[in-house]
Amino acid sequence: MGKTWKSLAIVASSLAMLAGGPCVAAHAARPQPQAALERDARQRLVVLTDIGGEPDDSESLVRLMLYSNQIDIEGLIATTSVWMKQASHPEAISTVIEAYGKVRPNLLLHEAGFPKPEILLKKLRTGQRHYGIEGIGKGKESDGSRLIVQALESDDPRPLWVVAWGGINTLGQAMHTIRETRSPADVRKLTAKLRVYAISDQDDAGPWLRKNFPDLFYIVSPGSYGNATWTAINSVIDGIDNSAIGNKWLAQHIQQGHGPLGAAYPDVGWGMEGDTPSFLGLIPNGLNVPDRPDFGGWGGRYEFYTPSVSGLGDHVEGGVPIEAETRPIWSNATDSYMPYGASDYGRAHKPATKVYKDFRTTLWRWRDEFQNDFAARMDWSVKSYAAANHPPVPRLAIADQKSVHSGEIFNLSAAGTTDPDGDSLSFLWFHYPEAGTWKSVIPAEGAENVFHVAFRAPVVAKPETAHFILKVTDKGSPPLTRYKRVIVTVLPAS
Repeated sequence: MGKTWKSLAIVASSLAMLAGGPCVAAHAARPQPQAALERDARQRLVVLTDIGGEPDDSESLVRLMLYSNQIDIEGLIATTSVWMKQASHPEAISTVIEAYGKVRPNLLLHEAGFPKPEILLKKLRTGQRHYGIEGIGKGKESDGSRLIVQALESDDPRPLWVVAWGGINTLGQAMHTIRETRSPADVRKLTAKLRVYAISDQDDAGPWLRKNFPDLFYIVSPGSYGNATWTAINSVIDGIDNSAIGNKWLAQHIQQGHGPLGAAYPDVGWGMEGDTPSFLGLIPNGLNVPDRPDFGGWGGRYEFYTPSVSGLGDHVEGGVPIEAETRPIWSNATDSYMPYGASDYGRAHKPATKVYKDFRTTLWRWRDEFQNDFAARMDWSVKSYAAANHPPVPRLAIADQKSVHSGEIFNLSAAGTTDPDGDSLSFLWFHYPEAGTWKSVIPAEGAENVFHVAFRAPVVAKPETAHFILKVTDKGSPPLTRYKRVIVTVLPAS
């Protein structure tokens, strides 16, 4: 399941969850920063970015710097794309890293493990000089493609995520080099270590990679940007509060009064942070399970199938040809989601009346939560520990995987959940039907917004899986959310 925090005392002033309910402990004189994740608990990441062509790459890079202690950044590679075919701008990456370096001392007051800027600068490279598959072939290696090969061939057993914010031909060249110079067994071994998330096809190297390396783990929404899950990060959705993606919100919570890194976040040109979904699913929040895109998380939910490109036209934006998919990939999935809202009286939270159902819903359903997380971390760049908010630490008093029988009532408990700032906490348990095999909603037996809850297993004819999500949100400013996931296998009655 999701990665857990390294076992350390976070701060003496915490909210202790006892068997009977929450109890606020006394405040310590000087809270300590949370521990960084152990190195082998983080996801390895290489970013391919056509930064310098439009503002959103710089925006996404600013956010990534705030999670650089929780994601193991192994490469930042300036690339070409359909929008910038003959140029790349590594200096634009340097600008963001230098701004990050100025606020790093303050970030370290809140969590450990933020890398020194000079270490990140050593991981900066330039990719292929040319656009698309014209930049792939014998003798066309670049500093960027060599970094990817080296990262794949390292002794590190963890998967390597390569995310493409622009063109992906630098990865294409790395894989070409590996195929031409390594044994078939080594090609299979190195391909198996790769995880790719492409922000649509922004050069023709994406389809080339999927055809030439049919076993390559690949997340992408083929076709136009309007067909892509990632667009949900900046889509205005009717009937909900969209303020957290608005320019006023960005100015207040990110750009102004938040030090050099906030000031480095440019105004939106086309769409806010279109590239950010590529790494949102790598953040260890208790919900994300990076190797299982079908489980759903901050980066969206994806299913493994061969998507049809019928009706998508001939070209992606910019002129990238749309080609028929030749094998299954991880691509758009659909969630049915009814938001919860605050209630003035009685039960603190209640479901709304409108149900949303489409592929974008898999991502925007978490949007307020990851935007608040972004804002809180930007606060860390300028505020003391005592003046800022920090995420709660959910605990399960039960196993995160269990088996029950048809019709059985079973209990789930978050006893032991704490908050490093001593904040009051809100709980919400819900069944996530699309993440498991049992697709009908399983309601709670009573209130779903308490720390312990009961569910009744459905009657099944064969073993089925059901995912139950615990969402814990503090009442700090901004409110922060963390999760736990419990996978229940429902067995037929014996």
